Amino acid sequence: MLKEASSDKRLILFLDSGDTIIDETTEIRDENGVVIRADVIPGADVMIRTLYERGYTLVLVADGLAQSFKNMFIQHGFYDCFTAMINSENVKAEKPNARMFLAAIGAIGLDASAFGRVAMVGNNLARDVKGANALGITSIFQSWTSRYPHEPADDSQRPDYTIREPLELLELAETLNAKLP
Repeated sequence: MLKEASSDKRLILFLDSGDTIIDETTEIRDENGVVIRADVIPGADVMIRTLYERGYTLVLVADGLAQSFKNMFIQHGFYDCFTAMINSENVKAEKPNARMFLAAIGAIGLDASAFGRVAMVGNNLARDVKGANALGITSIFQSWTSRYPHEPADDSQRPDYTIREPLELLELAETLNAKLP
């Protein structure tokens, strides 16, 4: 199901999944490595539904298997909140590869000239932040997990913004959206 953003929400949000929405430590996989169920991190479900209700365009940009994301997002009732779902299985690349981000912007009918309206939210400095920064996409590091480094290895991994938990994105998204022409 495709959702159109309301006219006053120009900001487009690219969201990672693991440890940004889904608690990776709770994933239950089948014999093929497909996640069949997992828990959301605290507040992530409310964040997604609230952003969707406010009219933001949400695009999943995540490394993993398409069926895993479908299973988890249907389980938690927010699958239909996403305008598009881009995953490394289908793109045949992983973040920080530009193909992931280009596929995401293309999936919503825009081109790279729209990257100034995009914010990438993720938990991995070397993948999410570095990939976004390389393309001029606003990078938001969600530091919820301790499983990955919280200090950038170099300037290419330095986020534009840092939030600790999903619900902090609600106010930041409004602030970023207000700055767009």
